[in-house]
Amino acid sequence: MSIFKRIFKIGQAEAHSIVDKLEDPIKLTEQGIRDLKKDLDESLKSFAEVKAISIRSKKESSDAKNKANSYEQKAIRLLEKAESEEISNEEADRLAGEALMKKQEAEQQAKVAEANAKKVDENLVQLDANIKKLKASISHYENELKTLKARAKVSQATTKLNKQMAQIDSTGTIAMLEKMKTKVTETEALSEAYSEIVESNKTTDDEIDEILKSDKKASANEALEKLKAKMKKESGEEN
Repeated sequence: MSIFKRIFKIGQAEAHSIVDKLEDPIKLTEQGIRDLKKDLDESLKSFAEVKAISIRSKKESSDAKNKANSYEQKAIRLLEKAESEEISNEEADRLAGEALMKKQEAEQQAKVAEANAKKVDENLVQLDANIKKLKASISHYENELKTLKARAKVSQATTKLNKQMAQIDSTGTIAMLEKMKTKVTETEALSEAYSEIVESNKTTDDEIDEILKSDKKASANEALEKLKAKMKKESGEEN
């Protein structure tokens, strides 16, 4: 499965909210990134190989040009030797002609090598563009993966909290509170009823005694003050 299909599946999972029915989007993205990095490694290897071909082709072109120039120089020297009568004109022409033929062959080799180098360089430009695109894609999807992982954590935490909240029996809790409220109200009413019963059971003597309690307390206080005065007086007489 290509990286594009994997990313498309991730988009589908998010768009339709059915991630749980599909493959794990985080694992898909991680696998996609690994595939992209593998493609990048292969592209870098291919780039190096093609670069080597370019270097070799340029060297072949340079060597062939140097070889052609060398044959031309040899032909010139042969003709110069004929002029100086070191060799015959026929021999010089024959050998110089052979040298010029080899020069032409070398020039043709240089043209072929140069054309190959040019074509290879064009491929290098395309490979370099693909490599840069792969690097940008890897960087993009790695950032997307970080975001996706963060979103997954938030989603899991939210889902867990919502699940816990959903499991709370709010109806039962409200019913229990209402029951307690009714119970407390009943207890308060019962206490008030007993209080009224106590009040209703008081006799006339109870009412009289309750009213006179304050008089008794005042009388007791008065007796206490008289006793203190008496003790003070007696103490003074003794002195």
